[in-house]
Amino acid sequence: MKDFDIIVIGGGHAGVEAALISAKRNKKTALITLDIDHIASMPCNPSVGGPAKGVVTREIDALGGQMGKTADLTALQFKMLNSAKGPGVRALRVQSDKLAYSAMMRDICLTTKNLTVIEGCVDGLKVSDHTIEGVILHDGRSFTAYKVIITTGTYMAASILVGDTATPSGPDGQTTSNALSQCLSSLGLRLFRLKTGTPARIYTDSIDFSKAEIQYGNLEHIQFSFDPLATLPYENQWPCYLIYTQPQTHKIILDNLKRSAMYSGLVKGVGPRYCPSIEDKLVRFADKPRHQLFLEPESRNLDTTYVQGFSTSMPYDVQEAMIHSLPGMANARIKKYAYAIEYDAIDPLQLLPSLEYKIIHGLYGAGQINGTSGYEEAAGQGLIAGLNASLALDGIEPLILKRDEAYIGVLIDDLVNKGTQEPYRLLTSRAEFRLLLRHDNADQRLTPYAITYGTVDQGRIDRFNHKLEMIQRFKQELSDARIHGQTKINDLLSSSGMTIPHDGMHAIDLLRRPGIKAIDLANALDILVDDDIANQVELEIKYEGYIEKAKREAAKLLSMDHVKLPKHYEYTKLSHLSLEGKAKLELVQPQTLGQASRISGVNPADIAVLAMLIKQGGLKDADQ
Repeated sequence: MKDFDIIVIGGGHAGVEAALISAKRNKKTALITLDIDHIASMPCNPSVGGPAKGVVTREIDALGGQMGKTADLTALQFKMLNSAKGPGVRALRVQSDKLAYSAMMRDICLTTKNLTVIEGCVDGLKVSDHTIEGVILHDGRSFTAYKVIITTGTYMAASILVGDTATPSGPDGQTTSNALSQCLSSLGLRLFRLKTGTPARIYTDSIDFSKAEIQYGNLEHIQFSFDPLATLPYENQWPCYLIYTQPQTHKIILDNLKRSAMYSGLVKGVGPRYCPSIEDKLVRFADKPRHQLFLEPESRNLDTTYVQGFSTSMPYDVQEAMIHSLPGMANARIKKYAYAIEYDAIDPLQLLPSLEYKIIHGLYGAGQINGTSGYEEAAGQGLIAGLNASLALDGIEPLILKRDEAYIGVLIDDLVNKGTQEPYRLLTSRAEFRLLLRHDNADQRLTPYAITYGTVDQGRIDRFNHKLEMIQRFKQELSDARIHGQTKINDLLSSSGMTIPHDGMHAIDLLRRPGIKAIDLANALDILVDDDIANQVELEIKYEGYIEKAKREAAKLLSMDHVKLPKHYEYTKLSHLSLEGKAKLELVQPQTLGQASRISGVNPADIAVLAMLIKQGGLKDADQ
């Protein structure tokens, strides 16, 4: 008998979701964290969501995860981004109260049934015959488990970099562990160094906000969770502010470029391409005369403002000059200086799509240790790793989300097939089926899985079924309604400069016209419908052709995912494959032909060869 069914190493966003979903599925779970008071902390930006990442947060909630609820209940501001653009790129972002968010997550972890929170530092893993057995802590304690999930974030062999100094430390001066890195490497896992960073925190009362452009949230009610929650009303939400770098800012940075850890040669890890330091922005985008920065509150109980977009590894004296050159910052006082941080990550090409490591049965990885960046990407992986570890204990096949089902599916598919050499950032452009992966329909895509696996309660199930009924009813009412010359409809059309044919038309066809809103049409026809239902039906009707096309394309790709490939196959012996194709197939060992087609370096000709060999029965498992 083991001490636990599942042990989760690390109490960040990935670890919390992994532990909670495991406990929810009635597995005896342990969450081992360096500091209970830092569970689900936000060492960098105090926010949740944004392009693609906001949809991930909705997906986590649809699957029974916690991030969306906690983000909703501790938000300082709600804002729907890209609302003027197409539905495939719209995403919610909330400005978070970082202290309240962490405190709520901590309390939930400490009070969740089947979950034990243990404070300590894991130095090593117990492994026998390539199978996980448990963990060993720095203080000598050890615990056994059937499954272990590593979610160490940026804490493994971490080093804080400022100017020409490097200090062994995790974020915010917390403990780092070199021993776990050494253990993982000795077990045969390939590690590599990555870098990220964070900007300075400024005393809020030292900023002149009159020199900045105020940024309010959305007036209408929006939230991540599909549960009814008492979120902060619009009139009580906190504003953010927009400013821009100045010519003097650029001069200070460029004059001191060699003093930055980034350009002095101190940094060895690769930084995030899509969230670079301010000095990196100036070098890479030398043609841009200015860069936008957002001033964001960190907590109602903190006196600090976060300077979004101004991360740096410059020495303190240069940081002072940089900050004072910004609008409204002439008298700014820095409470916490910016820094870069390097840490160890594990090459994600060593993962199965279930997030289990190929060479150690029962060991899973989630979050920044897999090479990603961002709280949301980490939480999404954590939920999938925790769910799949618990399913494995029950002898159930893992949940492998497809690219047309979820952004989480795109994220994991990219990691295990393409790998990464830099902190991976999920973007809408990475999803070829983003019109199917919308903010509004995350529950319809994923809640059926949550119902199957028992990760949502009956209240959520009832609300979900009711929503499906209301969508279908509203569509039917629009299909049945015949419009001739009703006064309300005429008034609606005249305001939009439209007319209807003399013989009339059905309301659903009228909705397909640009400029016609579903809720306005419902009101004109005296149809009672909820705003959210009306908006979703409007998207589905107006983009119906594009949505159906995307579904057809997804179905074609899905057919290849049903074609299984042998396990442990020696692809190097196939003479008709490209050299790069052989190497990548040998390294990744794809489970299906569809997965093979998505591996970077495997070309269409390689896939054609594999398909032909499968048809001829020429591919066999190594042990057959």
